Amino acid sequence: MAAKGVNLEGDEQTDRQAHGGPDKAVNAYAIEDMKWWENELGRPLEHAQFGENFTTKDIDVNGALVGERWEIGGTTFEVSEPRVPCWRLGVRMEDNQFLRRFVEAGQPGAYLRIVIEGDVGAGDEIRLVERPDHDLTIGDVYRIYTRDRVDAGRLFSVAQISSAWKGWANKALLGVERRMDRSRLRHRVDPES
Repeated sequence: MAAKGVNLEGDEQTDRQAHGGPDKAVNAYAIEDMKWWENELGRPLEHAQFGENFTTKDIDVNGALVGERWEIGGTTFEVSEPRVPCWRLGVRMEDNQFLRRFVEAGQPGAYLRIVIEGDVGAGDEIRLVERPDHDLTIGDVYRIYTRDRVDAGRLFSVAQISSAWKGWANKALLGVERRMDRSRLRHRVDPES
């Protein structure tokens, strides 16, 4: 199958702001995480159950560094950002509470950019060919997004983070700052605190 432009051949996304585009060309999810979910849910899951294009094996997708590069078949991909699921994942899993459980589990999987176009196929080896000189992982970005927004400034130090994530980080930090200002104001106004 050809990996070119902003997706895999035959995998057209209509809303490229939310699903797809250059920073979200391919979705990777680890078989190890899928097996964990099978144990949690008490039922077997199918490949692509999480909407992934690639189901990986022996690759710590959530521990991958933003910007690390993988060679798969004749293609090179760059790990770009965590998958942030929408309501459709709950529908796919036949569980309207699944989104909450997915967020709490902290195993989002990763989106990949296509750096060098080529062909990929089932069973192709994934070779780590480049690691950037920072320590921001997919799991870190997801944790910051879902729980620790005060750490959003870490995203600015990583050149490979998308402009969309930098925009989100800026808004998150402004929100944190506003909450801190309101808290300080309350402490000044309320002599009992």
